[in-house]
Amino acid sequence: MPAITEQQVLDALRRVEDTSRGKDVVSLGMVSGLVIKDSNVGFALEVDPADGERLEPLRKTCEEVVAALPGVTSATVVLTAHRDAPPSPTQSPQPPQPPPPAQQQAAKPLVPGVKAIIAVASGKGGVGKSTTTVNLALSLAADGRRVGILDADVYGPSMPRMLGITGRPTAPDGRRINPMENYGLRCMSMGFLVEEDAPMIWRGPMVMGALEQMLRDVVWGELDVLVVDLPPGTGDAQLTLAQRVPLTGAVIVSTPQDIALLDARKGLNMFRQVDVPVFGIIENMSYYVCPKCGERAEIFGHGGARREAEKLGVEFLGEIPLDLVIRETSDAGRPIVVSHPESPQARAFRRAGKRVGEMIDEALAGAGRAAPRIVIQ
Repeated sequence: MPAITEQQVLDALRRVEDTSRGKDVVSLGMVSGLVIKDSNVGFALEVDPADGERLEPLRKTCEEVVAALPGVTSATVVLTAHRDAPPSPTQSPQPPQPPPPAQQQAAKPLVPGVKAIIAVASGKGGVGKSTTTVNLALSLAADGRRVGILDADVYGPSMPRMLGITGRPTAPDGRRINPMENYGLRCMSMGFLVEEDAPMIWRGPMVMGALEQMLRDVVWGELDVLVVDLPPGTGDAQLTLAQRVPLTGAVIVSTPQDIALLDARKGLNMFRQVDVPVFGIIENMSYYVCPKCGERAEIFGHGGARREAEKLGVEFLGEIPLDLVIRETSDAGRPIVVSHPESPQARAFRRAGKRVGEMIDEALAGAGRAAPRIVIQ
């Protein structure tokens, strides 16, 4: 069967009308960010924020129309609600208003059946956060937990490569997607839906909508822990997750040098501002041991994350060495916790994972925490 084309998708969407405006969604310029990978189609509908709830049926109709096209396995449509431009310098900005009572209530969890959700974050890129995430998740699974990974880095998804997963997810009913699996982990990533070298030229609201759907429209099943690999920084993905799901806790990954710790501190404080418990800090690339002579070198300094954890009043979760084997196994899709489980490097991840698992259990024992509310001060 020939591959689905962008023109076929747009032609189908021309049959979907926004009845309030009397025109189809394509003519109205509502369709954006169209991505096609094999037989999987994804795009966004740009709407006014005030119309988001009202136009949810329109979103579903677009999804159904595209999913019904010959050759389409799954269709994912997100609503994007763009705000008005900020006031000009000559205008007086309005003070922030408190959210209405309905928004102050606890948000309904998007992932029923998942007992705990933890976020792995870093203030900056290049600190080995995704490598740490996948090995932490595998450590939790090795302790007998049912674990899933959500790759929330829409712009730079890495989990398909790190977990050695190829192919695309299936959607038997055309509405909900089955996660991919390897090494006993269930995984969902934008990397399964687009080519590895395809840029994601999406606005912030599109990213937020995509994350919500990867939480809501994926058949995660019964999980003890869902580990979320967040992109670097403190932007849309982090706030979307903090607002929309009851996070059990967060783990911060940093390297030892001051500039990385400065950004890690920002990430940690962001989680505190949105009332998410920070389990602790992991120091990655903590030291290097020469495989030939055994000499130890502290390339990025050493102990900075431990000192920062003590200063900020959170737990120090461990040191992970800078090691060629960790890099090689990650690139090859064979994470070190499963490919070299008895190595010192794997044991370092296992110790951190064991402690994180204990903290998850402690948090669940104190249970019932609702999704956090963002407070503008």
